Amino acid sequence: MLKDSDIREPLFDFLENTYGKIRIIEEKTMGRSRADIVMVTPGELYGIEIKSDADTYGRLESQVRDYDRYFDRNIAVVGTSHAMHIHEHIPDHWGIITVEAGDRGPDFYFLRRPDKNPEMDWAKKLSVLWKPELAQIQEWNGMPKYKEKSRQFAARKIAERIPDRISEEVLRGQVSEILFERDYSTVGEMLREYRKGEIQKRLETEEDPEKRLALMTEQAARGRLLSRNGFRKARKKRRRS
Repeated sequence: MLKDSDIREPLFDFLENTYGKIRIIEEKTMGRSRADIVMVTPGELYGIEIKSDADTYGRLESQVRDYDRYFDRNIAVVGTSHAMHIHEHIPDHWGIITVEAGDRGPDFYFLRRPDKNPEMDWAKKLSVLWKPELAQIQEWNGMPKYKEKSRQFAARKIAERIPDRISEEVLRGQVSEILFERDYSTVGEMLREYRKGEIQKRLETEEDPEKRLALMTEQAARGRLLSRNGFRKARKKRRRS
């Protein structure tokens, strides 16, 4: 009997051999559920749910609804005990990969390739990005950055421009590009730099001397944090996060 821990690492190799350039993000929150794997490819995000032989279908119905809101395509990876019945629990557009124990480790087979997900909600998909990443999308597309607004607000505003002012093809490529380049080792520095820029914007419009002094003090403190921590960026063909 194969467990989740037996499946993951060999699955990553199978996906890379099948799709080429990918990035793997594990255990990503999506609504009230958590995606086992998000696979980034050039132009699309795949949600991947693993059902090992030790798993049940207990939460799958609600998980499927969440996967379908967030990702371009979805795949169920199932042990042999589920292979004959998984199609009864997932929509027809979902792909199915079966996994069974082989002499040299788990063997993977596509029982069904994933089709484009007709239920994907652009605002939900965009919400997988951090706020500075959404700001980059807005800059690329000539939009205001809504720095005082929430991440969800910014995601909705971008989604409202599809398809009349931003094509889906262009936006899919931009989202994937950002996720390929995301560097978890510098997330603290990136967020501090983004907030430092927000402070500068407030300084440019603030006239009260005491408030300006408080903003300048905060801006200087963030600058010291950035200079101490430095900045490092890593690039790999396939990166796990």
